[in-house]
Parts: sequence; C-alpha cells; structure tokens
Amino acid sequence: MKILYWLPRILSLGLVFYLSIFALDVFSEYSGWSTVWPFLIHLIPSFVLLIVVFIAWKCDLVGFILFSSFSLIYILMVGLDRHWSWYIGISLPLAIVSFLFFCNWIYQRKIH
Repeated sequence: MKILYWLPRILSLGLVFYLSIFALDVFSEYSGWSTVWPFLIHLIPSFVLLIVVFIAWKCDLVGFILFSSFSLIYILMVGLDRHWSWYIGISLPLAIVSFLFFCNWIYQRKIH
C-alpha cells in the first residue's frame, strides 16, 4: 500500500515544519542581526528531527524506534506534572508518526 509508505514520511516532514514554527517566538524578543543566533538555536530540534526523517525514510524500523524514543524523551524532559496539553502538542504527533512507521515496517515484512 502506497499510502502506508508515504503517510509517515509526509507527516514526519509536516512535524518538522510544525516544530519549526515554535522557533518564530524569538522575533518577539530580538530584532535585527541579534535574532539570527537565537533563531538557529531554537531550530536545533527541527534540524535533529529532519536528520531522523532522512534516516527513517530508508528504514521504517529505525523510524519507529527514533520517533517513539523522541516521544518518550519529550515527556521525560517536560516532566509528568504538566497539563495534558503539553504532551498532546508534541509527543502525540511523534507517537503517531512512530506508529505509522511501525505499521509500514510490519506490512513490508508480510509482503516479502
């Protein structure tokens, strides 16, 4: 199924874009050239996730492991004492993409 192949890849790129939007908050605090460095620092998670997307593009199992790990790491970094919305916004999309990579990996094993 082509949809099962492409859905986690497209959603993972969308997730990188979604996380990149959070970096735009530096423009409310800085102006001019002093914005560049904080903006790049805020984009580090997006760059890391983009590297993971490129790795996961070739190997669904690795995508499953890395995306599910990032989902759990985010929960542990934030802590368990936050409102549920803290987890839904970032951890849930990571878990969904992870699940889709896993489903595609299972499907590919069945057809081969």
